[in-house]
Amino acid sequence: MIDPHAPAPPGTPRPWGAPAPLPVRPGTGRFLVLACVFVCAACGLVYELELVALASYLIGDSVTQASVVLSVMVFAMGVGSLAAKRLRWHAAAGFAAVEAALALIGGCSAMALYAVFAWTGGWGGLWATGPRCLLVAFSLAIGLLIGAEVPLLMELIQRIRRQDAGGAVADLFAADYVGALVGGLAFPFLLLPFLGQLTGTLLTGTVNVVAGGALVLGLFRRDLSRRARWTLLVANVTVLGVLASAAVLVGDFERAARHAVYGADVRVALQTDVQEIVLTGGTHGRPLDLFLDGRLRVGGRDERRYHEALVHPAMSGPHARVLILGGGDGMAAREVLRHPGVDRVDIVELDAGLVRLARHDPALAALNGHVYDDPHVHVFTADAFQWLRDAPRSGYSGYDVVIADLPDPGITASTKLYSQEFYGLARRALAPGGRLVVHAGPVQARPRAFWTVAATIRAAGLATTPYRVLGHDAGFTPGPDRSAGESRTPHDWGFVLATAGSHAPPLRLPADGPRLRTLTEGALERDALKTPAAGPPPSTLVHPRY
Repeated sequence: MIDPHAPAPPGTPRPWGAPAPLPVRPGTGRFLVLACVFVCAACGLVYELELVALASYLIGDSVTQASVVLSVMVFAMGVGSLAAKRLRWHAAAGFAAVEAALALIGGCSAMALYAVFAWTGGWGGLWATGPRCLLVAFSLAIGLLIGAEVPLLMELIQRIRRQDAGGAVADLFAADYVGALVGGLAFPFLLLPFLGQLTGTLLTGTVNVVAGGALVLGLFRRDLSRRARWTLLVANVTVLGVLASAAVLVGDFERAARHAVYGADVRVALQTDVQEIVLTGGTHGRPLDLFLDGRLRVGGRDERRYHEALVHPAMSGPHARVLILGGGDGMAAREVLRHPGVDRVDIVELDAGLVRLARHDPALAALNGHVYDDPHVHVFTADAFQWLRDAPRSGYSGYDVVIADLPDPGITASTKLYSQEFYGLARRALAPGGRLVVHAGPVQARPRAFWTVAATIRAAGLATTPYRVLGHDAGFTPGPDRSAGESRTPHDWGFVLATAGSHAPPLRLPADGPRLRTLTEGALERDALKTPAAGPPPSTLVHPRY
């Protein structure tokens, strides 16, 4: 006959409801479990936000990437919760294993995703969607592990002191949601600006594995056999070693990945409050290229072709007061100041860091003609949409020319700057007979987006004249999607010239304007585009169509 009071061997699962032998009082034990729930929830949300942010930067279209990450992760959490039911009788060991795996996968996910994009993003073919596939894989794996946490933690907290299920769930979810709040706030305000995406994610993994390992080895160690404790300790130390090694090498990794993406001629790389700015070339006769968030913004071989086509047709007519929305690199202002009779140029640029670089970097300042030293130029650090809303109250209106030199319309953050409401505000800023010119993206590569811009401008009560100019192939994407298909610059740029009223503005160059290097009157006439009879519907703030 078996003695019912005989102690079970180490590692034997305890029956449901039996209290676990703890080195602390039950109240303290419950507090430690809930504190671990808080930390793990914060780490889980950081992994989630990191995948969204990095995917938006590497792949583009933040709405799509956020939808993919969130939907896949929530689905995987449900699957993980069901799978964790099999581990309930080994809850302590299972939770420790889940946290170690989550720390390793989540902590290294940013580096792995960036590495695949940097070194294999240009392979094309079947691997053109490689970064997207890896994004889904990481979302699935992290979601499975996060979903497995809750049933195991519920089992552990019930082993300390049995309570009704509703009360245990309420305590557990309260700690979980508060932790998610802290993680959600820590990512944009602490981790991202001070540590960056890679180091911040590695630190999150370190906190994750320490919290999980400390809870199990410190509070529930008697639930584990001696062999299980040593196995868990070795696994956690190994994960910590991997994360620490990656943190030590993250600087070299970033430089190597940046060279793989931009080439070996990277001269300046900085992260501002708004975006990542990279300058390549600009010395020893090499052309200067400016990249904003990984997309080619100024190509040294072609920038005059682009900026001359953007600025000079709009300068045909009165041009004493000119407003440039965007254009923090100073190139559009350089072309404006080549015209006689310009009294004032106002530049509204969101990124003060870009303006500082354009003012002080020798190569970039030389390329923009040191426009920021010109007394006619006035800079406002503001969002273009909000600035236009406040302009009448601030006394800024009556512009002869408004130039919208903004990021591609397909980038989600720029969608509102290509909306009917935005063009209505721009129309209000124009003087009678004033002209608006908009960079509307490539016509050949993204015709739907281009003609949507034209239709949106017309919906705001402006008559339009669309045109385009051809450019060279720079081998790097300027548009919203950095990973789909070939990484190639479109062979053209599309623009829309507009004015208030029912008569489309003539497409011509000023008779008294400067001599241009790349643009002629005849070429401009040939590049005029015929507006389709039935174009796409306009884009609005509540219904963006890009």
